[in-house]
Amino acid sequence: MRYAKITAITTAIGLTLTATTAQAAKPPAPNLSNAHFQQCLDNLQRSSAFRSIDSYTFNNYRPSEPDPSVIQSLNYQPEFQKDVWDYLSVLVDKERVEDGIRAKYEMADTLRRIESRYGVKPEHVLGVWGVESNFGQTLGKKDLFQSLATLSCFDRRQSYFRGEFANALKIVQNGDIAASDMKGSWAGAFGQTQFMPGTFLDLAVDFDGDGRRDLVNSKPDALASTANFLKNRGYRSGEPWGYEVKLPQGFWGANSRHDKKPMSYWRDKGLTLVDGRPLPYDLDRAGLLLPAGLNGPAFLVGKNFDTFYSYNASENYALAIAHLSDLIAKEDSSKTDFITAWPTDDPGISRQQAKDIQQALINAGYDIGDVDGIIGDNTRTAIQQYQTSKGVFPADGRAGQKFYRLIMGNNSGGASSRSFNTPTTPVQKTPSATNDSITQLIERQDGYRRVVGADGSVRLVRIDSGK
Repeated sequence: MRYAKITAITTAIGLTLTATTAQAAKPPAPNLSNAHFQQCLDNLQRSSAFRSIDSYTFNNYRPSEPDPSVIQSLNYQPEFQKDVWDYLSVLVDKERVEDGIRAKYEMADTLRRIESRYGVKPEHVLGVWGVESNFGQTLGKKDLFQSLATLSCFDRRQSYFRGEFANALKIVQNGDIAASDMKGSWAGAFGQTQFMPGTFLDLAVDFDGDGRRDLVNSKPDALASTANFLKNRGYRSGEPWGYEVKLPQGFWGANSRHDKKPMSYWRDKGLTLVDGRPLPYDLDRAGLLLPAGLNGPAFLVGKNFDTFYSYNASENYALAIAHLSDLIAKEDSSKTDFITAWPTDDPGISRQQAKDIQQALINAGYDIGDVDGIIGDNTRTAIQQYQTSKGVFPADGRAGQKFYRLIMGNNSGGASSRSFNTPTTPVQKTPSATNDSITQLIERQDGYRRVVGADGSVRLVRIDSGK
């Protein structure tokens, strides 16, 4: 539940080099006046929005200084955009599916009771849990009071964040969650399924019966609250989210999830399930979703898909929840792709492959920080530099299967625990056409070809030109 979806629940590179897709550098953290911050908090305490917050609570959790990094994050709009296959390959991989299957059995009784009360399928609740916090393994670390207070006093959307700051204080004042557990994203989302404070006050439930609504430490509370949110957004009991479908030869249609038609309409158009079977009768109306156009996987999606979307205002995000939930229900982690292939010859990588790439970059001398499986700014910068040093064009900084094969083919150092105090950039040189064994190794990697210039220089070009 990100900041982008403010109405419901809310969830870069400095070197351009020769890349055709440059990434925007993250802006520096601003200098924020603490005097202004403290005066702002004084005014907030006297405002109507904080009338229900007692003096003890406000003053006890009042931040001593602002956090410039949250304003930096607020204004960071990187140009680097993930294709849908990159987005889903990280969120729905073998590891996450297996974690979800284990969670299904561990929480089976709770999930049955949740379905009985709210009508939401267990796998759909698990899908949200897995995507939002990796089943509770990845929670935010920002102090919510400092983050929300800073956003209340600086830059844009102050009115919205002031309300959420007051809501966060109210949660602690009510005794639902300890102040020490009020940690989350820079924008204020927190807990196992990442609720904003306002949504917490509206929809969080005490499902374990301890008298508190604790979405941080109580899995039953977090999962039941998620089901309550989906129900509140119009979830329909007994209906699937939708299906992957096969389009008939010559079919033309727009990507229009909102234009829902009766299933009889789609049957008459010649659509079937992706394996050729007729469309089922367990979905009332559905819209066509084409996340990669007519040449990629196609889906008919119903109202329950829309409730996933309402969690974070992203069709790719909703598709990740839907797909993860299906794989958990089938208890199958052997193949995490859709049946129809994405229209690319360079698919995305899993989190384990991302970690492999990061370790290989460290082995090659790049200071990228921790090996965490997250391809962020530092990793993309290193990838661009590595691509350039090997004569790969375009050096786009993307971690796909082609780059994975490239760097793993060149990485013979094995695991490394080295750390670097200063960045180490390899010398960028044109590979030799005759005696560079590394170049010969690269040439054997799929997806690259050698181009010899008139002057005898050699460069390696991605066959798909990076598209």
